[in-house]
Formats: sequence, structure tokens, C-alpha cells
Amino acid sequence: MAIKVIVRRKVPKGKEAQLLPLLLELRSKAITQPGYISGETLINVNDPEDYVVIGTWKAVDNWKAWEGSKERGEIQSRIEALLGEKTAYGIYFYG
Repeated sequence: MAIKVIVRRKVPKGKEAQLLPLLLELRSKAITQPGYISGETLINVNDPEDYVVIGTWKAVDNWKAWEGSKERGEIQSRIEALLGEKTAYGIYFYG
């Protein structure tokens, strides 16, 4: 069953330009992963520091494999070092 992964990040002013290449790197590597369907990045109109990434995967196991990969972990570590906080995740089935 397909799932949506919701990723939330707080991006302080001045960090956007440094974050974008990291998000693009994550996306470019994610699209080659088994089970990846699509992804999009949204920025809150009323709070431009609030970023949401919505990824669609064929199954939870596909996401978990990517989430736990060394390749993703290295990029994610750079993102968290840049932003100074942990990224929040939620995994959702279609209702």
C-alpha cells in the first residue's frame, strides 16, 4: 500500500540558499530508490521558515530502506548540522 512521508523542517532566514542544494541532492538520489514515486517541497506562505517535504512511496519498507541508508544519512546529517535541529517525520497511509 502506498504511503506519504511528511518531513518538516524549520529553516532560519539566511540558510535557504545552503539548504536547497542539499534537498536537491536528497531528491536526486531518492528517485533512484526502489519504491519511490514522487516528492515535493512546500514553503509555508505565512511562515517562510516552515518547510514541508511530501514524499510518496509504494510501501513503508521502501521508505524505511531509504531512510536507513548510509547515503541518505550522510546528507541528512549535513541538513541537521546546517539547521541546528532534528528533522520531524510522519508516515501516513491513504485513508
